[in-house]
Order: sequence, then structure tokens, then C-alpha cells
Amino acid sequence: MARRPDLVGLTVLAMLSVRAGHPYELHRFIVDTHKDYVTGLPRSLYHSVEKLAGEELIVPVETTREGRRPERTVYEITDEGRMELSTRLRGLIENPGPDRRTFTAAISLIGTLPVPDALRALRIRAAAIEGLLTGMDGQLRAMRDSGLPDVLMIEVDYERTLNETELAWVRRLIGRLESGELDWPATLRQDLLSQVLGEP
Repeated sequence: MARRPDLVGLTVLAMLSVRAGHPYELHRFIVDTHKDYVTGLPRSLYHSVEKLAGEELIVPVETTREGRRPERTVYEITDEGRMELSTRLRGLIENPGPDRRTFTAAISLIGTLPVPDALRALRIRAAAIEGLLTGMDGQLRAMRDSGLPDVLMIEVDYERTLNETELAWVRRLIGRLESGELDWPATLRQDLLSQVLGEP
């Protein structure tokens, strides 16, 4: 049985790749941007931060306290963390597995990849979907040739339609990136994160 991807850890790495922050900030960002694939908050987030720190993918850089509030530890991503983020994220875009939420999560964080890496991963994903569609078309033909009524093939047709729609969307996204219509320079990512967090 394949291990489920750690989407919480992936999100923490992605956010810290843009700027250092403490878990409460990360929690706010996840809630404010409706990243609903992150479940079990806030416990899952704090557990993930501890795990990533233990693996030295992120490191604490300062601890602050405001008034009577609890201490807050600010973390930043390490070079190893950046490499891990890139590897995990590209892998989930290229081959997200059967749970469509995984692809949704990976796409929501794609702006933390350099554009050429994002394009490469999306092209691999598109090729994989094309292969799936070819296989499904063959399956549907074989089922029809065997005389099965359409009602017994309806779930295959449904899955084929979902894959066809995803392929069209991925191709459009590739086109937007190739044309320069969609881009994400580092300064833009930092400005957007600060805007969501309500900071100058």
C-alpha cells in the first residue's frame, strides 16, 4: 500500500520557501487561502513543523514574545528543505495518484517552483493523462465489442471525462506559462503572502 503524501509538510515547506514565519502565521495563511486539503489543524501543522525541524528541512531562527502571548518560534527553510520541496512537489504534479485532492494541493503550491520546473512537471503530467485516455478508450472499445450495454460502462466513461477535462486544463496552463501570461517572480510571491497575512 502506497504511503499517502504529506500535504501538510509540503505546504509548510512551500510557505517557508517564500519567507520565514512562525506556525501561527502559517496556520492563518492556510485558513485564509482555503487550502482545505490541510486537515487536522492546528495539531497537524505543529506536528509537521516539529517533524520537518527534526529532519533539518527547516530550522528555528528566532523566538519572540508579545505581551502575555506564548512564545513564537520563527522558522526558515534550509537548502535541503528547498531541494525536498522541489522533489516532492514535482513528483506530485507528475504523478499525483488516484486521489484528486493530491493534484489540487500540488497545483495550489506550484508557484514555489521555478517556471521551467513547473512546465516540465506539467508536460509529464499531460503525457501521463494522454496515456490513461488511450488505455481507457481501448477498454471502452473492448467492452462495447463484447456486447456490454453502455450502462455497465458508465463509470469508465465518467473517469475518462474527468481525465479529458484535466488534460485540457493542464494544456491551457502550460500554454499560459509558455506565453508568459502567467508568471510568479519571487517578489510577487512575497508581496502576495504579506498581503494575505495583513502585513506591510
